[in-house]
Amino acid sequence: MIDFHLDARSGVSPYLQLVQQVRRSLRLGLLSVGDRLPTVKDVVARLAINPNTVLKAYRELEHEGLVQPKPGVGTFIVRTLSDDDAIAAHEPLRRELEDWLRRARAAGLDAESIEALFQTTFRKVTEVNE
Repeated sequence: MIDFHLDARSGVSPYLQLVQQVRRSLRLGLLSVGDRLPTVKDVVARLAINPNTVLKAYRELEHEGLVQPKPGVGTFIVRTLSDDDAIAAHEPLRRELEDWLRRARAAGLDAESIEALFQTTFRKVTEVNE
């Protein structure tokens, strides 16, 4: 099951953060067809957010055809975004990224500096490849 979190510094609305986390989990193969999302009540209790925020996120995911609510039972994944070939490539890349993160920490970078370096480099590389 997905473990939602919110980043107040991100500038992204809470409902959209939830949507993005589900999409990311689907893309990485962490969620599969048939998996149940946490109940609205559970998400509200864990994140201390308005139930309408969670409902809006779940409605957006439903509109995209990724989840389907079953009244009285829960909200379930009905479509994935993962590609088996891409998932096979994830683990070696994840290990390389973890090694890079350890080296960045050892070099004295804090989490905010690491994130800034990653984001700017990511944007630069993706702009060149588009």
